[in-house]
Amino acid sequence: MPHLLLTKKGLGIKLIEKDKRYIYTLAFFYSMMIIFVVSIPAYFYIAVEKKSYKLQEMQNLQHYAYGVEKHIYDFSRTNKHRFNFPRSLFYTSCLYGSSKLLFATDKAFCKTVSLNKSPDEVVNREILLSPNRLQAQRLIIAKSFSYKNIYTKAFIAALFLGAIVFFMTLFFIKISLRPFEKTNRYLRVFFNDAMHELKTPLGVMQLNLEFLREKEDSKVLQRLYNSMQSMILIYEDIEYHIKHKQVKYKAENLNFSHLLKNRISLFLDLARIKSIAIEGDIEEDLFLNINRIELQRVIDNTLSNAIKYSPKNTKIVVKLYEENHYLLFSIKDQGVGIKDSKKIFERYSREDTIQGGFGIGLSIVKHICDKNNIALTIDTELNMGSTFSYKFFK
Repeated sequence: MPHLLLTKKGLGIKLIEKDKRYIYTLAFFYSMMIIFVVSIPAYFYIAVEKKSYKLQEMQNLQHYAYGVEKHIYDFSRTNKHRFNFPRSLFYTSCLYGSSKLLFATDKAFCKTVSLNKSPDEVVNREILLSPNRLQAQRLIIAKSFSYKNIYTKAFIAALFLGAIVFFMTLFFIKISLRPFEKTNRYLRVFFNDAMHELKTPLGVMQLNLEFLREKEDSKVLQRLYNSMQSMILIYEDIEYHIKHKQVKYKAENLNFSHLLKNRISLFLDLARIKSIAIEGDIEEDLFLNINRIELQRVIDNTLSNAIKYSPKNTKIVVKLYEENHYLLFSIKDQGVGIKDSKKIFERYSREDTIQGGFGIGLSIVKHICDKNNIALTIDTELNMGSTFSYKFFK
């Protein structure tokens, strides 16, 4: 089932690139399957056509051979001293005496034919002659021909059939997607309105919780604030997921060090609930040309996953430093590790369904890394922890 991509432009379905490739691939293989099925009777049809074509060539050759034979006998009944052997641009003639070749329009070809070594695409006719003035005993007429026209017609027919099936498949797939257009319109309006309506109350709740925390140190308020931070993280992921195809995120010269410290401070409370210590090893004033929102998504998703999948009373180490012409950013945890480090980047995929989540965070991280030419590596060991390392090219 193709995914629906909610857009602000147009009312129809807009397929993501992966689904477009899937549809074209499906149409292509369906076309190939039809051609393969049709090729079975086509094979026998071509065989019959070849046989019929060769038979026709043989009949024409026989007609010509009888004409040459008649010409020899006619010469024998005359008093002429010079025999003009009939020549043709299409046929090769070989005239043999008792032990030698008397005449040939192509000696090399006549030797091959006389030994019955003619190729498949050659027809020949041998005639045993009656006594004649030329003292010729055998006449062989041969002709080369080609099945090229038959193969060409079959190839063109296959291409034509494949094109028809391909475009018909695309047409019916697109027709089948039309019922989703109405649903797409409803979903587009719903998500746009929902995201807009959620943003304001989330901001108000965050400000009020921060105000209350300053007035009173309460575990209840702390839990509420941490839950609010998790909601904001999910909101920002979904917002980026919806908008990144339509919005151009422009790069700017950012103080990576400063931004990273700020983001860590926002996650300290979440870590504190599980008694997880966040240790920072961050060089000062390291600048990078990248979009702020995209860099924040990389930091937030990696750090939140490290906290989510780390057991209590463990440590997370965050490093940022410059090496050669690169900025190296890494987050190391002492969590459960990752079973399949490739699968976690698939959209809606989660290593641990018990922990919850939408499974789009690391998919977003992978997309941002690919877009900005960021080298991402993962070192992981089950029940020992994982290290996510990012190499940013300056």
